[in-house]
Parts: sequence; structure tokens; C-alpha cells
Amino acid sequence: MIHEPPIDELVQKMGSKYALCVIASKRARQIIEQSQSAVATEPLKEKPLSMAAKEIQDGKLIISND
Repeated sequence: MIHEPPIDELVQKMGSKYALCVIASKRARQIIEQSQSAVATEPLKEKPLSMAAKEIQDGKLIISND
């Protein structure tokens, strides 16, 4: 479960719980794939979903209708 950043804050940024769920899960999958294909042997310090939530909070993800 994500405790930080607050879910309510993220929902306000995304517009709906559904959009938040879809965007966060897609980004988490990308993070997992990047970590598996990377040459670095260092494991992830955080869970991919937590990393995605922080990226959403920081405004690092751009949402498009593609």
C-alpha cells in the first residue's frame, strides 16, 4: 500500500482513481522492465509502484491520449 504521497493528492492530479491506477501501474511496469534489462546489478531501493506515485506527485509523468 502506498502511504506517501497521499492517494487523495494523486487522485486530484490525475482526475480520477481509474486514471491514477492505470498510469501508475503502466509506469511501474516500465520501471520493472528497465531494472531487469539494465546492466546495473543494484536492486531497486523502492517498490516500483511507490516510485511511480512519486513521479506522478512531482509532475514528471506527462499523460497523453495516444
